[in-house]
Amino acid sequence: MKRLFFICMISMLALIANLTLAEAGDKYLLLASTIGPVDAGIVPLLEEQFESKTGIRVRHVGAGTGEALKMAEQGNFDLVLVHARSLEEKFVRNGFGTERIPLMYNDFVLVGPAADPAGIKGTKSAAEALKKIAAQGVPFISRGDKSGTHVAEMELWAKSGLKPAGPWYQVYEKGNEGNAPTLRYADQKAAYTFMDRATYLSLKNSIKLVVLVEKDEALLNFISLIPVNPKKFPKVNSEDAMTFVKWLTSPTEGQKIISNFGREKYGQPLFFPNSTEWQAAHKQ
Repeated sequence: MKRLFFICMISMLALIANLTLAEAGDKYLLLASTIGPVDAGIVPLLEEQFESKTGIRVRHVGAGTGEALKMAEQGNFDLVLVHARSLEEKFVRNGFGTERIPLMYNDFVLVGPAADPAGIKGTKSAAEALKKIAAQGVPFISRGDKSGTHVAEMELWAKSGLKPAGPWYQVYEKGNEGNAPTLRYADQKAAYTFMDRATYLSLKNSIKLVVLVEKDEALLNFISLIPVNPKKFPKVNSEDAMTFVKWLTSPTEGQKIISNFGREKYGQPLFFPNSTEWQAAHKQ
């Protein structure tokens, strides 16, 4: 019921935004975006740079990937930015979106207390690390909200051959508020959790948890764009959505911004460009 209420409220807000922007006579787009890139700051920056270049305004609503896709199924958004391939493919297969378009990626990490009671530090396989956590029964916090992060976590548990359950495995009741609140909660509980690196880096100096397992290929986090289908929703601003997509995937525009984002503050990029156009331009 809470989820249904949330979707209804967001849909109403999207409708109000539509009417407000339309009355202003501006070109505009509404983006349903997964929360992580919004909290990291890359989504607002891309929106600002695109508007400066084209005059087309983009406004986003942040939610977990599952919720973002459900919101877009109401026809009140023009584009989605999400990161859960199985949910994305279902969205397109059911006719709500036109296609999955690669945009960027980063990675997930397993973080936990520096004392590392489960002994997972340096484990090469993230799935094996989860087995150790389960075997020791040490606290683990999950978002549990069918967001892209939660879907990726559950896929990793499936790869480990385990279905997590028991008092040691806790679903954070406010997990749908995003990765940052979940990470802070895990830090308060001195627990392990599954987190995207960008969120960890943004909070690193204010928490005690440390990265213990990383750089497993299974931890890669691919983020896609999906235009909402104008054949299903004729009021969708497909023309400007595709202009935004073209700009975001251009090696000299959006992809260049993505490649540099975070370098100055963190000494490393928070995301890596991944559009087809970027890959073609940077083939060795």
